[in-house]
Amino acid sequence: MALFEQHDLAQHTSSAGTKLIHGGLQDLETHSFRSVREALTEREILLRIAPHIVWPLEFWLPHARNLRPAWRIRLGLWLYDHLARRDVLPSSRGFRLKKPGILKPAYRRAFSYADCWVEDSRLAVLNAMDAASRGAKIFTRTKVLSARPQGKFWQVETEVGAYTARAIVNATGPWVGDVLNQMLGDKTSHDVRLVKGSHIITDRLYPDEQAFILQNSDKRVVFVIPYERDYSLIGSAESAFDDDPAEVTIADDEIEYLCASVNRYFKRNLTADDVLWTYSGVQPRFDGSKPAQSATRDHVLELAKLPGSPPVLSVFGGKMTTYRKLAEQALEALLPALGRKLGKSWTATAHLPGGDIQDFGEFEKMLRVRNGHLDAANLHRLAYSYGTLTERFVGYDMGEDFGGGLHRSEVDYLVKHEWARTSEDILWRRTKLGLHVPDDTPARLSNYLSTKVWA
Repeated sequence: MALFEQHDLAQHTSSAGTKLIHGGLQDLETHSFRSVREALTEREILLRIAPHIVWPLEFWLPHARNLRPAWRIRLGLWLYDHLARRDVLPSSRGFRLKKPGILKPAYRRAFSYADCWVEDSRLAVLNAMDAASRGAKIFTRTKVLSARPQGKFWQVETEVGAYTARAIVNATGPWVGDVLNQMLGDKTSHDVRLVKGSHIITDRLYPDEQAFILQNSDKRVVFVIPYERDYSLIGSAESAFDDDPAEVTIADDEIEYLCASVNRYFKRNLTADDVLWTYSGVQPRFDGSKPAQSATRDHVLELAKLPGSPPVLSVFGGKMTTYRKLAEQALEALLPALGRKLGKSWTATAHLPGGDIQDFGEFEKMLRVRNGHLDAANLHRLAYSYGTLTERFVGYDMGEDFGGGLHRSEVDYLVKHEWARTSEDILWRRTKLGLHVPDDTPARLSNYLSTKVWA
């Protein structure tokens, strides 16, 4: 088995979301109960198998009297609590907001519920590492040039040579339709809409650790989430997209929309001048005839049956929360076409690399005891990025500090074991240190990486 990624792992859609593992509270309004139940079940599983990159997060939903009535919110949260089993996360509750607070005086009531945060790009990398440990070949920055059927096999030409495959899984995100139609020869029509989601980063808007979910009159919601200790993450603004998914940026009106959403609730007035960083991504969704925000977020799997061709399984859309379930369903669809039986599921109990931790608090305490010479805040970052993988590079001699606590030993580890090749790979995907390092760090890091020999 081989994975070919034209750019870096998680360089596009997988690192451009709101970074949540959640059931999709707003999906209850479209009566997507099966989808929400599945996501809530997966939420608990990911908490167990990846405790170093997935952790609980409390959300406050201020009650806007001119929007959804309180009884409707209570009912939705009750369903959210009971659609799937919860072993870790607390139940929802309603409460009165204290004054003075960070919200405007008009908001006197709120509701609280729990979902989870995820280090999204690390989730993608850890899954690739797990696959590699089980025999898969991972090729990053390697474009597939062509694929043609030859008997029972696909002959695949890539930038690093030719490969033979019994089946192809087309999991190319916003490029899924182009690959299927232009490269693989399936000319059937696919009702897919590309949707851009954009986020902004500002200085921390409030000191507390809870996140906010803000309702808007257009029925969309905007999240405000504590981010990287010193910042707030705000998003998303969604819109239809029909350009190159590799070149996607936020628009001025999207920044204005997100600022206006925050200003509707918070006392602090947010403007475009307060935005420190932005990111955007593109996702394919079905139901292209509907408004962008209404198109289904569920994944759709399609096994192509082209005359005289081996199997092709295409993945349209999907949520990070249910990625594991998507993978199982992909095998359920693909293996019979290859004449193979599906084995027993095991991924719900197998820890992702670095996640074999029984008590995370005790693990972090042990890490601090063993490495008292290092800054406590940086050790916290390492624990919640690498888990037990920290043992591979954390010690007394970690080499040059490129800034923000990023030492040479961590860089070498990321190059050797996590396919990092550029300063952007390291500063914005393997870590989020791009927000914390001095201005000269990217250049210094790039100079150092230029001396590395890629295996």
